[in-house]
Amino acid sequence: MPEKITLAAARVNAGLSQKDAAKLIGVSPATLRNYESGKTSPGWGVVRKIEKVYGMSIDYIFLP
Repeated sequence: MPEKITLAAARVNAGLSQKDAAKLIGVSPATLRNYESGKTSPGWGVVRKIEKVYGMSIDYIFLP
């Protein structure tokens, strides 16, 4: 099984800035920063949007 990558690395691999990714996911850039730093966790609805926007399953993304 492939190693998991961080949420921030998944975003970068998708070629997105925090601002652009946040807009596509439907959250504020501050909220996305909190997800990436582990201060807060996204709900399942947001997780599904992240999977779609980043083009990868959450199974391969490490959520702190």
